[in-house]
Amino acid sequence: MRKIAAMMKDMILGGQDGLVNVLGVVLGVAAASTTGILTEAVQLKIILGGGLAATFAESISMAAVAYTSAIAYVEYYESEKAHEHRSIVENPEEEIQEIRDIYRARGFKGKLLDQIVKKITSDKDHWVEVMMLEELRLAPADKKGALKSAVVVGIAAVIGSLIPLSPFFFFSLRESIVISIIVSAVTLFVAGMYKAKITVGSLWKSGIQLMIIGIVSALLGYYVGSLFQ
Repeated sequence: MRKIAAMMKDMILGGQDGLVNVLGVVLGVAAASTTGILTEAVQLKIILGGGLAATFAESISMAAVAYTSAIAYVEYYESEKAHEHRSIVENPEEEIQEIRDIYRARGFKGKLLDQIVKKITSDKDHWVEVMMLEELRLAPADKKGALKSAVVVGIAAVIGSLIPLSPFFFFSLRESIVISIIVSAVTLFVAGMYKAKITVGSLWKSGIQLMIIGIVSALLGYYVGSLFQ
């Protein structure tokens, strides 16, 4: 379940980022190319060229960021894990007391608390795992997971990027802009609702919030593009 939740998080992250960025690029290029000199066919080619370039650059960039971030977390986790191992060897009594304090705070006491502490501290590896999760709030991670996360984010970024771009393959310029904004807004709203569903929060509030943030960000691209007509 945790792996599925992590994958869905990566998909939403990559898809949202790809959609918002490419929508901003598409609207910006559309605004900048409406000079009255270019034909609509040329404008569409420029928009599609810029959008596709942004799509693949965005997906590679997002995948790289996801990978390096995940690797940094793995290295941090391993560093803290090594520190906990040293602490158990060098200051066992202090570490035992920390375990006792953690489970006492959860309501355990007396013989039951003693049994829990004894059981956990009887195995150093398990002891360290408990300290990592309960004291430092760090979940286990490995480098294989980092690569998988990068792939999911990269693919999601491509899919998200194609959502605002696809209307420009089939419709006129004016129709494409309207359809692109509407489809992107609906997609962001649904993504926000789903994000709240797998985490916490109001479905409607999360959906509206993500939609507003995404569309406003993209419209800034349109405004910037309009300055270069």
